[in-house]
Amino acid sequence: MAVNREPILKKCRTLDISPMVMGAAKSSNRNPGANSRKKVSEYGLQLKEKQKLKFIYGVLEKPFFRYFELAGKMEGKTGDNLVTILESRLDNVVFRMGLALTRRESRQLATHGHFLVNGAKVDIPSYRVKAGDTIALRDKSKQSAKFKDVAEQTKGRLVPGWLDLNREGFSASITRAPLITDLDYECQPHLIVELYSK
Repeated sequence: MAVNREPILKKCRTLDISPMVMGAAKSSNRNPGANSRKKVSEYGLQLKEKQKLKFIYGVLEKPFFRYFELAGKMEGKTGDNLVTILESRLDNVVFRMGLALTRRESRQLATHGHFLVNGAKVDIPSYRVKAGDTIALRDKSKQSAKFKDVAEQTKGRLVPGWLDLNREGFSASITRAPLITDLDYECQPHLIVELYSK
């Protein structure tokens, strides 16, 4: 499995996103767009948007393109469907629940089999949850001081509207499909559609 070892803060500055989106507590001192000295072409904007989504969710090019193709077959706008698919990944849901400090950490925790989906152990970070699913921390993992500490640190994190969170029970249920309006960062998925349509 490929591992992205690129420094988070440096990449956040390059893509003009807040480190808080990645779960990093540090803040970037530079203003968004401060490092852009020249005018960016239309292709450059489209590529940057694709790189931004790939970086935020920790998805490589091949699976990202598969998600794009899948989004094109779904009803509705392809760009919005792509964001819905990415937000529905198990590792992202774990991050949104506040059981991991970063998406990278949530991916590792999911791989180690700490979570149950509808009562069954799932150790695939890219597993897609759907409306009605319940995600819970395994009973054995609930005793771990690590999860209690992380839950305390992430208590102030914004919980999206599609997630019904039970902090005390270390569980959550999916009330509906995630929408682009639920995101905590700026996103223009239509640029990705234009990029792949060339």
